[in-house]
Amino acid sequence: MKRAGLTEARLVQAAAELADENGLPAVTLSALARRFDVRPASIYSHVAGLDGLLDLVAAFALQELADALAETLPGKAGRSALFAFADAHRAYAIAHPGRWQAAQRRVSPEAAAGSAGGVIARSARAIVSGYGLSPDDEVHGVRLLGSAINGFVALESGGGFDHSDPPAAASWTRVLDAIDSSLRAWPTADPHPDRPTD
Repeated sequence: MKRAGLTEARLVQAAAELADENGLPAVTLSALARRFDVRPASIYSHVAGLDGLLDLVAAFALQELADALAETLPGKAGRSALFAFADAHRAYAIAHPGRWQAAQRRVSPEAAAGSAGGVIARSARAIVSGYGLSPDDEVHGVRLLGSAINGFVALESGGGFDHSDPPAAASWTRVLDAIDSSLRAWPTADPHPDRPTD
């Protein structure tokens, strides 16, 4: 029997808060049960185990990020859209580190299909498309953008930039400037057509 007041939405919200407070690995069914003063078995009435819960937290985070992009991207194109997209990701990661970790987690195909991840990916593709890349090269451009954002945020959140100058914010701007320049000067053909591929 489901405990009165305990819902999937409340559990996901609490798990997201717990992730932000102590990191995603701290999100367990036992920790969540303690938060609601229930037995861990009660949680199973609302979510499909820990993996199911983490999939829901990932979807929750992706939806919040998509909502942030929906507020900041309209009316922007080119460099301004690129910066708005990247800044929204970094700001979310700083404000919600545990949720950001959840959003990077590989989820089940079913969870991925129902999440806002596709909306975010289409936003990235639209930004890159605005630079005039070919459809094939748009994929590479999106991967460049995603790699730069995720890599920078991972290093920054892990303290990788804490012991050197200039501050991370200055490097962030320069990195985005470099991506903008790279997309503007994107090569029209593979300069190494004979290079082996995986």
